[in-house]
Amino acid sequence: MVSKPSTPIPDPSSASSSPDAPPVIRADIPGSFAHGVFHERHPKLLRQVLDALPYGPGERAAVERLLVESTSGVLEPLGADAPDGAQWLAWGEGLWGRPWGEAPFLWAESYFYRRLLEATGYFRPGAWQGVDPFAPFKAAELGGPAVDEELAALDGLDGLPEERRAQALVSSALWGNRADLSFRITAGAEGATAPDLAADDGALLRAALERASVERASVERTGSAGGPVCVVADNAGRELLPDLVLIDHLLAHGLAARVVLYVKPQPYFVSDATMADVLAAVGRLRTASSPAAGAVGGRLWRALGEGALVVRTHPFFCAPLPFHDLPADLRAEFAGAALTIVKGDLNYRRLVGDRRWPPTTPFAEAVGHFPSAVAALRTLKSDVVVGLDAAAVARLDGTGTTWRTDGRHAVVQVDPRG
Repeated sequence: MVSKPSTPIPDPSSASSSPDAPPVIRADIPGSFAHGVFHERHPKLLRQVLDALPYGPGERAAVERLLVESTSGVLEPLGADAPDGAQWLAWGEGLWGRPWGEAPFLWAESYFYRRLLEATGYFRPGAWQGVDPFAPFKAAELGGPAVDEELAALDGLDGLPEERRAQALVSSALWGNRADLSFRITAGAEGATAPDLAADDGALLRAALERASVERASVERTGSAGGPVCVVADNAGRELLPDLVLIDHLLAHGLAARVVLYVKPQPYFVSDATMADVLAAVGRLRTASSPAAGAVGGRLWRALGEGALVVRTHPFFCAPLPFHDLPADLRAEFAGAALTIVKGDLNYRRLVGDRRWPPTTPFAEAVGHFPSAVAALRTLKSDVVVGLDAAAVARLDGTGTTWRTDGRHAVVQVDPRG
């Protein structure tokens, strides 16, 4: 079941933030992580996109122009015939004609991927319309032998005590974020360093889910419908699989009567999940050789058909804006949730704001604008982070590593709202 609200997403002129909020992150500082994304990661990505699909001369030339513009040129608006051209023109007011690095990093990254879809003909009538330029990467990952091994591990979970099983599934969903394809382009093979939790509100997350379950049971006794658990997905493939397994656990064990899974309406940030990716992942589970994985896939298939699992999307999920600027219809949906679980690095940046926050800024303070109790499961792969205690910051800074961006550290953070 999929629904797509049609309410327009907000203009950035309506965005509000505290006047003493830290500055937004930009990509115009050589040697910074954001600068490296545009000058190291994106050129490699575009080469891989052109190698993965037999685009014609027109599409290839447009991709090459995007590379030159985004690394050494100025921001140019979409053409007048682009379906969302007027919206992007408004979002970019004051930015057009300026170097890409002078735009907020989140805004510029979002626009880069929108321009890549334009270059490859995703929106134009023709043979390439609707073709996901990242589909070959997603398919190769989902069909790889590593996925077989990960799914086989599900067979060993049935004998675990309930709490340990739940912990394992949350951990899998958390560290599945390391499979993000765009991160692996520049990170290479996963290093030998063991993953590290910089903040762990796992107990708060379990308590929030149990409270949601109790509240749901109470309203069901009165004939009312309780709020769903919402999950804002990040990446497809190896990350989406453990997300779906966790969703199955919530439904199968009564922690949620209904789960709403939010995905992107179009390809975005290389590996971000769309409805097509959800169907591919559920299909992978259903056909797995692992009996436990196959059972999960079957239950999810039925949950989709019965409405216990609802997949939704919204244009805002591909907007260059933080969640502070949720449009009214999407804000109302989240306001009705018992709990919203936000997955991944990009969604974290949008949740707290892609700013140079002091890392000891309380998580609840940074996400106080969000309309429901909210939890973040995020592997650190960009500069922004909040909610760490001073001892953790000192320990991580003392390692002399790029701990904010190397994908070897993660956070489980919860604002349970009382």
